[in-house]
Order: sequence, then structure tokens, then C-alpha cells
Amino acid sequence: MRFVDTHTHTWGADTEELPWPAEILPPGWDGAYTARDLIADMDAAGVEESVMVTTPMYGRGVRANEYAMRAIEAYPDRLWGVGLMDFYGDDPEAVRADLRRVVGHDRMLGVRMHACLRYEEHSTELDRTADWILDDELEPVWEEAAAQDTSIFVFPKAEQLSMIETLAGRYPDVQLVVDHMAFPDETTDPDAEPWTDFESLADHENVAVKVSSLPRSSESGWPYEDLWDYVRHLADWFGAERLMLGSDYPWMDDWADYEECLSWVEEVPFLSARDYSYLAHRTFESVHES
Repeated sequence: MRFVDTHTHTWGADTEELPWPAEILPPGWDGAYTARDLIADMDAAGVEESVMVTTPMYGRGVRANEYAMRAIEAYPDRLWGVGLMDFYGDDPEAVRADLRRVVGHDRMLGVRMHACLRYEEHSTELDRTADWILDDELEPVWEEAAAQDTSIFVFPKAEQLSMIETLAGRYPDVQLVVDHMAFPDETTDPDAEPWTDFESLADHENVAVKVSSLPRSSESGWPYEDLWDYVRHLADWFGAERLMLGSDYPWMDDWADYEECLSWVEEVPFLSARDYSYLAHRTFESVHES
């Protein structure tokens, strides 16, 4: 069966051509995690394809997605990409052109909004109630995303789910993908607001959710049973047809190895073989390949 890991990260060596700040590396890392490294881990875990989500380590300018583009060219049958761009600009047409440039490759699936981070070149500081994603200045981005039939990947905290619902209603022709289940943490409860705002968000057919980065949120270890109620609710509200599995590797290398980031789903008793097939590849196909 086809298996697509919908959320990974790669980056090359820190070079004069493509430099990056060391402080933005994931925990436990002091060097590169290349596309070749990812392919080796994928092969060991039986993963056919994965989506590389560009990190802010290269900024948001014209070179932000350079490494991801090169990786896709090196492994055109194995890797997909999600890009970054500068969403703000004095010239709306230039912003539109930037989006077209980023998603111009047929294996670049869209662009990411780090909703829960301060908007800056190298985003690292958490701001779980930031509302910049609602800015009217971003109108050209949303309109061009609809025109290009491309996706916007939003990385929020639970407090921002109501904002995403606003956007989903405002732009029904844009496919929204919510990263990491809105990153549950010690402040959230699967049965309480604001995380349960997912239930009303599910009313919008243009929204899908990545069931990803569980090791980073879990306090119980593999297979992360303390997060299963979150997964159960998402399956009830969205249906497996709008859920996608992702590892977020290697951003949790201090918590889990690559295989553990994905294999936990095989232990969940309330997910059927049909559900598993949607999480593993069928939702990806319907969202990004149809």
C-alpha cells in the first residue's frame, strides 16, 4: 500500500550560498538533515513518499525554498514540497507573482503560514493568539491561492482555530490544511475549548487536518495513548477522509525515531483498515492529486 508521510523537514549544510542560523535547528541537532538522509529513513521505515515542509531557517525571500526545490529535482518520484513566502508587500501583484513562483513546480503543494509564530524572517517565538493571518493585506495571497488551485498550510495553536474557521468561510475555494492537530499541549484538553473548536471547523469542506507530530506533544511515549482522544475526535468530526498522517521528523528527534513517529497509528484500536488507508495516502491523493 502506498504510504505518504505528509510532514517532514530537510535542510542542507550551512553554506555561504544557503546560510542558516544555528539557533533555529530542531532539538538535538547541530548540522544538516539532508534529502538523502530523509530518503534513507523513509526506505528503512517503508515510506514511499514524503512532503518536505520548508522551515523558516532560510527566511522568506526568493531563496527560502531553494533547498526543497533541489531535493525534489533529485528525488522527483519520492518527494513533495510545501513552501514559504513573504505574505506582505507594497505591490499586490508582486505578492501574487511570488506565490505563483513558489507553487510553479507541480510537486510544490502550497505555502505555509506559521500562524502561532511572530511574523518575522526567522520565526521562532510562540504567539498563540496572533491574528495576523486575518489581515486584509493577505487578500492577494488567498485570491491567488484560489486561482492557482493550491493549498494553504496553517500551523496554529488551539486558540487560533476560530480564526481558521473565519478564513475557511471567507475563502471556500482555497484548500486549508491544519498542521499538527493545532499542536495539543499541557494547556489543551481534547474535550474542552478552545481545542474543540475543531468540531465547528469540520463543517467547512475545504479544511483537512494533519495528524502529525504526536511524539512532540505526548507525555506517555510510543504509541502516545495520551493523545488518542484528540485523534478520536478528529476522526469523528472530519472523518478519516480529511485526515493525513505526518511525522514532523526530524523536529522531534529527542522524542522519537522516524519509524515511531508514524507507526503509532497501527496501534490505535478505533481506526479501521479503511481509516488507515485514508491517513496513509488516500486523503493526500484527494486533497493534492485530484
